[in-house]
Amino acid sequence: MQFTSEQHLEGAVLEREFTLGEIPGILWTPASASPSAPAPLILLGPPPLGLRKAYPRLVARARHAAADGFASATIELPGSGDRPRSPAAEQALADLRRAMQAGEPVTDEIIDALVLPLVDKAVPEWQGALDALLSLPELGGPVGYSGGVISIGTRLAVVEPRISAAVLFAGSFVPRAIVEEARRVTIPLHVLLQWDDEGNDRQAALDLFDAFGSKEKTLNANMGGHAGVPQFAGEAAAQFFTRHLK
Repeated sequence: MQFTSEQHLEGAVLEREFTLGEIPGILWTPASASPSAPAPLILLGPPPLGLRKAYPRLVARARHAAADGFASATIELPGSGDRPRSPAAEQALADLRRAMQAGEPVTDEIIDALVLPLVDKAVPEWQGALDALLSLPELGGPVGYSGGVISIGTRLAVVEPRISAAVLFAGSFVPRAIVEEARRVTIPLHVLLQWDDEGNDRQAALDLFDAFGSKEKTLNANMGGHAGVPQFAGEAAAQFFTRHLK
């Protein structure tokens, strides 16, 4: 991990950009974090927009987390931002847009082609980033995961034992294979669902929630579109992490 820049944000939050090989990322730490009092860490799963476009919402989440005593970090998804594009993923995205514009069903084949290769590549990258982040003396466990793409969060919850709790954002297409993997998830979950999300298959999101094997799982569903998550829903997610990571 190589830090490339740093700045102090309002609220005594240190923001540091870093690279991990070819992967760019950002780490936010509260002033309270130190080697003698390492901060719990929340991994912020970004939307597939690129970190530059997603930065305003990511830094807002990071600052709220810092106010609660958590460090947080994010990394660029494969094929997003300035990272190389995958021709197969670009074709799958084009097929998805074509089906939705035509009002046609989005087939399992399109969903699998779009999501599964992304999950297969992103999850090991997140694990590598977690290795590097937890080597910093001011960071410690436990670790939480927050965000989407929900299939990435689901896979991480299955394969990464260092993640103790997760807030997952329903709002992306979910392959059937990921629904089956969800049955092996056992950590506490808090799932956010926008009931009127125009680009999301609500029933698929409900089926995924039902499949999760966790004994503690909460579905926080609110009226409104994809970007209309109410502030109190974010506050409930923050309380969830305070319960499970402190």
